[in-house]
Amino acid sequence: MVLLTGCTTTTSGAAPTAGAATTASTPTACAARVETGSLPDWADAGFSGDARVPHVFGAKGDIVAVLFAHPLRQHREDGSNNKILWVAQASTTSPDPAAPATLVITATLDGTDTTVTREVAGGPGPSIIDLPQAGCWRLDLRWSGHTDTMDLVYAP
Repeated sequence: MVLLTGCTTTTSGAAPTAGAATTASTPTACAARVETGSLPDWADAGFSGDARVPHVFGAKGDIVAVLFAHPLRQHREDGSNNKILWVAQASTTSPDPAAPATLVITATLDGTDTTVTREVAGGPGPSIIDLPQAGCWRLDLRWSGHTDTMDLVYAP
């Protein structure tokens, strides 16, 4: 028996997009919610007025990924890149002397054992995050002694 499930990406006015098929014994819990409203006050430094850019909040709400390329893509033939600005709440950026300042991203492709690690030197900030396959990725984020998770979808 095959059950069709998958990731959805929600943006204002857009319909959800279907993901890949998985077996009934491997249900997916991956769901990326891309918001297009205003950024919270703690994340809007450098943006003017009522900036509305695609962004995804971490599950705890301690970090936000501002997507300068939306949708994110496995291959970008137009010469652009998958630029993501990581912004953490000020209360989560005070360095823990025992924790590295680097933002460490461990990404796992939903429904698989495929895992990759990406690092953003200096902690949350600007980055180019390319992942090896299209699909829904669960990101485990670690920085300055803090952790959060989020799901991001990469289109083909």
